[in-house]
Amino acid sequence: MNAAALRDVTPAAHLPHQAERAGEKPAWTYAELCGRIAELTSPEASATLTLAFALVFSAQKKGEPAAWITSPDSTFFPPDVDEGGVDLSALTVVRVPDAHASARAADRLLRSGAFGLIVLDLGESAKIPLALQSRLLSLAQTHAAALLCLTEKLDRSATPVFGSLASLRCEASRTRVGDDRFRCEVEAVKDKRRAPGWTHAEVCRGPAGIR
Repeated sequence: MNAAALRDVTPAAHLPHQAERAGEKPAWTYAELCGRIAELTSPEASATLTLAFALVFSAQKKGEPAAWITSPDSTFFPPDVDEGGVDLSALTVVRVPDAHASARAADRLLRSGAFGLIVLDLGESAKIPLALQSRLLSLAQTHAAALLCLTEKLDRSATPVFGSLASLRCEASRTRVGDDRFRCEVEAVKDKRRAPGWTHAEVCRGPAGIR
């Protein structure tokens, strides 16, 4: 994933996304993901980190501990995340060698019941055994925790990491709307709780050098 996360500068409630126009509560929040497996993907790093950290911020505001599981060669840039309001001192970061180890780490953290949100930064071409996927879903439901998986798909037709067990699957995109302003958008391509097709957008400030 891109090491630079964008910082929110405009509250999501001020932006015209579909869920608000329909008079529904926003769908891209920590509370909406509790008890679920969600997969957020894009053809490249794009806005996935920004949108994932929006959920970390949402969880921390509710007093819920969050954990970020990633590989040694994929990370985020802490100063940008700190500027976005995330309490880094309260964020548990776990580094593991591969996707299978990531899932096993998530299993242990979920089983503890101590975390409200766990983010798996899986990158490209990740594979997790179905039995382990089932266990993760069961633990997320048991502890009302949210499990968010970040993936990169160079081919949109590629098989998702989590198949039918993911109740929410979204695609992230980023569009420049100003000199240092970007519109980061989530589009739901699958949602077992709502009809797919809803979108959520946030306008963010990009760190120096981002295109």
